[in-house]
Amino acid sequence: MAAAAAAALLGGAAGAATALIAGPDHNGKTVIVRESGSPSPQARLASAPVGRTRFDPARIYAARVDGVVTIYSYFGSPSVVDPHAAQGSGFVVSRSGLVLTDAHVITTAPARPARAAKQVYVEFDDGDRVPAHVVGYDLFSDVGVLRVESSAHRLSPVPLGNSARVAVGESVAAIGSPFGRQNSLSVGVVSGTTKPIASLTSDYDLPDAIQTDAPINRGNSGGPLFDAAGRVVGITAQIRSDSGLNQGVGFAVPINAARRAMRALVAHGRVRYAYVGVSTQDLTPAIARRLGYAAGYGAIVACVETGGPADRAGLHGGSGQRSVLGRPDVVQGGDVIVAVGGRRVQSGSDLIRIVSEKLRPGRRTVFTVMRETSRLRVLVVPVDRPAAPAAACTP
Repeated sequence: MAAAAAAALLGGAAGAATALIAGPDHNGKTVIVRESGSPSPQARLASAPVGRTRFDPARIYAARVDGVVTIYSYFGSPSVVDPHAAQGSGFVVSRSGLVLTDAHVITTAPARPARAAKQVYVEFDDGDRVPAHVVGYDLFSDVGVLRVESSAHRLSPVPLGNSARVAVGESVAAIGSPFGRQNSLSVGVVSGTTKPIASLTSDYDLPDAIQTDAPINRGNSGGPLFDAAGRVVGITAQIRSDSGLNQGVGFAVPINAARRAMRALVAHGRVRYAYVGVSTQDLTPAIARRLGYAAGYGAIVACVETGGPADRAGLHGGSGQRSVLGRPDVVQGGDVIVAVGGRRVQSGSDLIRIVSEKLRPGRRTVFTVMRETSRLRVLVVPVDRPAAPAAACTP
């Protein structure tokens, strides 16, 4: 879908991206000096269980830092100066050596077309560095998957949580390597959920991004965002900033989306997303009253891509725009999508989430729409999401 003011295009197309990459950074290897003697506070804390409810950043760090890694990507040869060499973060998720990170850490994205790094190395908390193989990457969700040999280093996989349960105000901890400073800890709270953001690596929106005020800077990208129980709920991905520095608005890829991408990449080498071919705006009760929509909530179809799945199914786009409540571009006359496959749609964000996460290419799905005062059931057959959405349209 081509992006409209707050909503979905065919799977959620993004508008102009204002986000900046929170990594990679181009610093050299960090040298770690360890003192011998009695166990460190970190070692003592690591033996204690992570609290289930009380947020204890020191305990989370001690228990999980061994599973967090620094990633070095080379697009030329590491034996010579590589102007495109990149540094980011990642974390081990399996005993077999799978490592999760961001796609933009191990590819040339956001450059188009993106290409994978020729050589990638993973550095553990003890300073030991081993080669890694690029299993694959999903540019739509900005997820990258690496594999290291399980015999190359002792592996300490970190547990994955459920990003759908993350709540605003919840405390979180991010571990990563900002500016090449290996495995640094930052803490904050979740300041937003359930909203799509413009992706760094594709022309589509990323649904349900986790917004946090935990400091995220260059080199943090790909690192884990932990909840109070020490479970990964997101992969730190980007910041919103006018200066290029952290200003308290960072975003993480939800771990549920990352888990889905990882499974598909390992099993099939690619991730498939559904594409419908509409752009939408949010319908609210106030807009509905002023424009005469029969529904109070939903996703107003602003425009329909010619020849796309929604067009073939007979969905109607808007007939014009009006100024409503200070907004000059509110769509009037379009179908209002109120449910997809039995799942309620109250906004364009809901539509993006359902199309991206629940629908499958080639599988027929019933869209429930309000057309004037009539409630209709429209059968839509999504297709595979193209690399880029159709040109934006206006009603």
